[in-house]
Amino acid sequence: MTEKTYDFPTEVLDLPSGGKIYPKESPLSSGQITIKYMTAKEEDILASTNLIRKGIVLDKLFESIIVDNVNPNDIIIGDKNAIVLATRLLGYGADYPISFYSQKTGEQIDAVVDLSKVQTKEVDTSIFNNKNEFEFTLPSNGKKITFKLLTHGDELAIQKDIDALEKLNKDSSFEITTRLRHMIKSVDGNNDISAISKFVNGMLAKDSKALRNYIKSISPDVDMVFTHIHEDGETEVVPITMGVGFFWPSEKS
Repeated sequence: MTEKTYDFPTEVLDLPSGGKIYPKESPLSSGQITIKYMTAKEEDILASTNLIRKGIVLDKLFESIIVDNVNPNDIIIGDKNAIVLATRLLGYGADYPISFYSQKTGEQIDAVVDLSKVQTKEVDTSIFNNKNEFEFTLPSNGKKITFKLLTHGDELAIQKDIDALEKLNKDSSFEITTRLRHMIKSVDGNNDISAISKFVNGMLAKDSKALRNYIKSISPDVDMVFTHIHEDGETEVVPITMGVGFFWPSEKS
């Protein structure tokens, strides 16, 4: 089979999921995806004040750099994060200057993160079944939940739902319940959407937390943290956030 060639530089990226979460007929099941190097076109996307204001600038960038014949909406969030990280590395190199508040010193600290050292999160891929479907038993009542890991398309739909709900009630947050409604596929075998929505709204907080913690523990992803070493040798783990500043950290560069 002849390897496909493009009129622009590309890179083949290994996905954190290993492709084991996608249907076998999907190109993503190979565990790899081809992405393009950022061009002036992608810089235009990053510089768009309209996209930044709408909060979708990184979504549009993500969709732009995928060149394989795959639907970006099908890609799970952990794999998407790996693609965005690789795009930053290929586009602007490994050095990422940041400023963070230190819990140890109580001050802002400037540091330079080496993004090439970000590791892929270790998860048990033996539980993946090429159909993005998992089970969890709630600790309080033994109900069996069937759920999926969220995709890029799910995230877009979730944000649309949250925006609509907040227009009706600006003083409330709908983040957790909306995400659970999109993740849960059935409760004790009942996959009726209205029944799932009702169940989510009445879900005990300890069950919600247990389910969300389990989902986080099995989700393939990149571990977006770095370890800062203080002058006295003590270390502090700091999260690396992805936003517009991830690509435009400083006008100096």
